[in-house]
Amino acid sequence: MIYALLIIIGIVLDRLSKNYAVNNFINNPIDGPIINLTYVENRGAAFGILQDKRAFFILLTLAIVGFLLYYFIKNLKTNPKILNYAFALIISGALGNFYDRLFQGYVVDFIEFAFINFPVFNIADILVSTGCFLIIIYVVFENKEEEK
Repeated sequence: MIYALLIIIGIVLDRLSKNYAVNNFINNPIDGPIINLTYVENRGAAFGILQDKRAFFILLTLAIVGFLLYYFIKNLKTNPKILNYAFALIISGALGNFYDRLFQGYVVDFIEFAFINFPVFNIADILVSTGCFLIIIYVVFENKEEEK
């Protein structure tokens, strides 16, 4: 149940933050020393690749989230907790950006690092990236524990 709650909280935080960005950063971006808050409509994927391939991203997201949900539910009791948290975060972020693509035709991005040249991103992207990082941690460290 904690994982379902995590998915829901992630989606809600993503929606709230994107709504806030739409209402506040379109005309009034904020430039800070570390983070800039600036509104961007991303019609592609990470780093702006595959611009205007909305149908592709919708189908891809449905397939990936469908597979992750199936695997997640099927292995919920046998997976290590770190994997369950990772899958919940990835599902949450994927659904957050999926909502944007489905209903708006683009993903709202608004967080930008001020000190390096890096793409603008959002909370959903952070959730997906954190989930992927947890999977890497599992593969690198937890898997070695099981081998012993």
